[in-house]
Amino acid sequence: MKAAVLKEFGLPLSVEEVADPAPGTGEVVVDVVAAPVLHYTAEVVSGARQYLLDLPAILGTGAVGRVRSVGPDATKLRPGDWVRCDPTVRSRDDALTPDVVLQGLTARGDGGLALQRHFRHGGFAEQIMVPTENAAPLGEIDEADAGRWAALGICLVPYGGLLDGGLQPGETVLISGATGTYGGAAVAVAIAMGAGRVIAPGRNQSALADLERRFGHRVRTVVLSGNEDEDRAAMQAAAEGPVDLVLDLLPPSASIAAARAAAMTVREFGRVVLMGGIGDELALPYSWLMLNSVTVRGRWMYPRDAVPKLIALARCGLLDLTQFEVDEFALSAVGEAVEHAAETGGRFRLTVLRP
Repeated sequence: MKAAVLKEFGLPLSVEEVADPAPGTGEVVVDVVAAPVLHYTAEVVSGARQYLLDLPAILGTGAVGRVRSVGPDATKLRPGDWVRCDPTVRSRDDALTPDVVLQGLTARGDGGLALQRHFRHGGFAEQIMVPTENAAPLGEIDEADAGRWAALGICLVPYGGLLDGGLQPGETVLISGATGTYGGAAVAVAIAMGAGRVIAPGRNQSALADLERRFGHRVRTVVLSGNEDEDRAAMQAAAEGPVDLVLDLLPPSASIAAARAAAMTVREFGRVVLMGGIGDELALPYSWLMLNSVTVRGRWMYPRDAVPKLIALARCGLLDLTQFEVDEFALSAVGEAVEHAAETGGRFRLTVLRP
């Protein structure tokens, strides 16, 4: 099969012939129809991200495609079935704290690197092998829409945080970082989950206006000034009532004051979920946390059962994947696709390869 291989950080991806994967017990091989290209893939290729990835490796986080073959222990998947290949691979020998690898991207610690030796290669190929549990059935879809179904990968990250935060229909949720790639998806997912009101703060006024246009009166936007106290007051005023849940998705470039201002809008007995990339100490006041019985937790990626749940939200139309504008490239044009993703990536934009 043909695949886009990263042989050395700093070198471009090389499209070449590699051996076809052969599934064993607990594994599935899928013919890739659409593989998403993350907007920061160029930084992975250059080595700027310093991701844990043994080379050479086939890049690509996940894919949408049809089952080619299954291992002897598969009982429901059949060749030809449409599936989403989830890149979050977990070790099977520790149910409480499994090691994790993001297939085709990076590993979490030494245990993840050990797992990566087997599940290393991602979706920038004509075929991909994944654990059986990572091939999530999609049901029948139009092949032309496979790229749009690949957008589930963007939505799954904030969905994991909203699930951990226990978002309930009718509640008010504040998305800190709402104008970013994952923040915009978080707004869409929160609406799909039945949020009564979504507070979307940010500095990019055109991006905020776009969120209002897309989602209507349930989204209330706030233009941030950079003053922590003023911004907190503005966000609370936009909620016109208690903020039940805060989901932080701010990037590493954001200030810690912006994250703290958003977090401290939450009501008594409210919840705060941290999923962003800020590296500094958040420094939430001890007395505020204790006296208001606030729950704060971190979440990296999403639980396994989030995948079929989100697929169900999309299949019934609550999560509208037509919001995403998809640009498609052939596998032979992977270099152009990586550049395009870097230049155009953002809210509701997705670049995919069509091997």
